[in-house]
Amino acid sequence: MNVQYGDACLSLQEVYEWITKFLNGISSVTDCPRPGEAHRVVTPESIAVVEAIVKENRPVIVNEIATRMDMSHGPVPHIVHEVLQFHRVSARWVPRQLTAELKE
Repeated sequence: MNVQYGDACLSLQEVYEWITKFLNGISSVTDCPRPGEAHRVVTPESIAVVEAIVKENRPVIVNEIATRMDMSHGPVPHIVHEVLQFHRVSARWVPRQLTAELKE
C-alpha cells in the first residue's frame, strides 16, 4: 500500500487501532473534539462581515480586519484568500475571477 499511496497510507498500528475501535462498537470515523483545540471562527457570519469590510474599504489590511472583527490574525487571510478568493492588486483587494460586471 505504501507504493500506491505513499505518505497518505495508514501505518499498520493505526489500522489495528481502527479495527479495535470498530470491534468495540465505535463506528464514527470523524475526529472527536480535543481539549484545547481552537474554536472555529470561519463561519458564514464572519465571512459576510469580512466581505463587507473589504468591499467598504478596498485598501484595508489584514491586521485592520482582524482588529475590527476582534479575532486573531490567523483566520483572516484564510477567509480573504481561500474563501472569498480575493488577492491584492495595487494595494487593493479584488476578486480573483472578474465578471463582466466588474470589468466595466
